[in-house]
Amino acid sequence: MKKTAGPRRRSGETLDTFYRGRIRVLQKVRGYRFSVDAPLLADFVRTRRTDSILDVGTGSGIISLLLSTRPFQRLTALEIQKGLAGLARRNFALNGLGKRAEVVRTDFRDYRPRRKFDLVISNPPYIRKSTGYLSGVAEKSIAKHELHGDIGDLMRKTADWLEPGGRACFIYPERRRADFLRAAAASGFRMQRTRLIRPRAGDPPNLFLAELGFAAGRPSVMRPLVLFNRAGKYTAEAEAIFAGRP
Repeated sequence: MKKTAGPRRRSGETLDTFYRGRIRVLQKVRGYRFSVDAPLLADFVRTRRTDSILDVGTGSGIISLLLSTRPFQRLTALEIQKGLAGLARRNFALNGLGKRAEVVRTDFRDYRPRRKFDLVISNPPYIRKSTGYLSGVAEKSIAKHELHGDIGDLMRKTADWLEPGGRACFIYPERRRADFLRAAAASGFRMQRTRLIRPRAGDPPNLFLAELGFAAGRPSVMRPLVLFNRAGKYTAEAEAIFAGRP
C-alpha cells in the first residue's frame, strides 16, 4: 500500500501513527477521537481477498485504515457527520487507499446500496438515547449516543446489506449484550463467533466482540482477551494487537 505525502495536518488536529508507523491518522484535538475499541474490532475481523466491506459509522476512518493492511477488494465507509466524513476522506488519501475505498456521508438508516456486501463492520454509538450525559462537543455526542439510530435499526439495516453468506462484526459494551442479542435475533442473525474483553484477569468483561451471520450452528467462543497485567501495563497480546499483528 503506497502512502502519499499529504494531506497535511491542519490547525486543531493531531497526526498519530499506528501499527508501528504503517498507518497514519489525522484526528481532531477537541472533537471525537477513537479509543481502544477500534483496534480491538479491527483485530477481531477476518477479511478475504474478494470481500466487499461496509464500515458503518467510520468516524475518522480508523477501523477501515487498520483493515487496509489486510486483503479485501473494496470498502465503503459511512459517516453521518460532515466534519468526520471529510476527515476520513483525508485519512484514506493520506494512507494511499486510492480506488479501494470510498467515504459516503449519510445517515445509515437512509443508505440503500445497489449491491450487497460480504462483510459489515461497526463500532457504533453505544449509549442509549435519553440516557447518560451528552458532551459539550456535538461531534462526540453523536459518535457515542444513539441519537441517529439504535441497535435495532443497525441490525435491520445490516441484514438488508449483507449477502446470504456474509458476516457482520461489532464491538459493544457488555452491559448492552442483552439488547444486542435481541436485536440480532429479531433480524434473523445467529452468533458465529464471539470474544469477551476483560480489563484485567479476574475482572468481569466490559466489552464483547461478535461476528454474526445467517447460518445456524454452534458459535465459536474465543478465549477472553485481557488488556492489562497486574503491573497495569498492556498484556503481550494487547501489545501485539495495537502493533498490528499479522
